[in-house]
Amino acid sequence: MRPECSFTDYFVIASGRNPRQTAAIWDEVHTQLKQEARLLPASVDGMREGAWIIADYLDVVLHVFTPEARAYYRLEDLWSDVPAVDLDAAAV
Repeated sequence: MRPECSFTDYFVIASGRNPRQTAAIWDEVHTQLKQEARLLPASVDGMREGAWIIADYLDVVLHVFTPEARAYYRLEDLWSDVPAVDLDAAAV
């Protein structure tokens, strides 16, 4: 995200099929980061609704969307001037 954005280095954008799945994705990421790296987010929002869960880890901001919310907010289009970094899920 830098130098286009001053508040974080990376956005991680993921999708679940429905609010229950977005919550499960968030729960797993949160648990793994807490256990493995001892990282806790500075803030988290959207857990109640589940359409867009956002967790701010300062250097990284995690976004977990339902398909409808992801299509509506279109972060990839909004930040299209920032180079994307694709991760192979099997390697992570």
